Amino acid sequence: MNSNDQIKSVRARLKQAHKVFVLTGAGISAESGIPTFRGPEGYWKNHSPQQLASPEGFARDPKLVWEWYNHRRRVIAGCEPNAAHRAVAEIERRAKQFLLCTQNVDGLHQRAGSRRVVEIHGSIWRTRPAAGGASFEDRTIYEENQLPVRAADGALLRPDVVWFGEALPAEAYARVDAFLASGPVDIAFVIGTSAVFPYIVRWAAIPRHQGGMVVEINPTPSLPEGIATVCFAAKAGDILPQLL
Repeated sequence: MNSNDQIKSVRARLKQAHKVFVLTGAGISAESGIPTFRGPEGYWKNHSPQQLASPEGFARDPKLVWEWYNHRRRVIAGCEPNAAHRAVAEIERRAKQFLLCTQNVDGLHQRAGSRRVVEIHGSIWRTRPAAGGASFEDRTIYEENQLPVRAADGALLRPDVVWFGEALPAEAYARVDAFLASGPVDIAFVIGTSAVFPYIVRWAAIPRHQGGMVVEINPTPSLPEGIATVCFAAKAGDILPQLL
């Protein structure tokens, strides 16, 4: 099946779909100019993400970690949702049942209009006490060498994101599981993410086993053989608008 036939096939299924599931990763936001976390451009001042995005790194040098996250906040604040983000939001508007699960912490899906969103890796625009406690929205870009603290009691704050070595948030994980278990998914999209994450493979496989169409969109496809029904080795911003 050539690319045009694939687009027509996905478009026809999407038009009839009642229940749609979307998984997105760093690739979709890279098209807005946000560096991918794991790629070479993810390095900052010769520090790897593993050095900075970990409880150990924060304990060792919280000022350095916050300097990096403030840098990331500045970059993200200067970026806009792209055609792929807007297409996902349009798919949500058309679907009766819909859930978007994103690994991205940048909030671009919400800025594009998505509302039924699970942020499985948290949000860079929230903070929470490092010693434990509830998170809250925080869009401050702090001054260099400033350690953010909670106004009420001076508790040290950290970004409300999932770091290396930390578990995924149980509530977010359960929300995705519940959606997938509540009835068969007609069509699922896996966009700009990597199958190195076991939960991505699991959540992509469930709709396929339910008889749904699974569409992978990624310049470097990575889902195991037999899971994707249709695969586009391309940028999401080039493909998704054509499916509408």
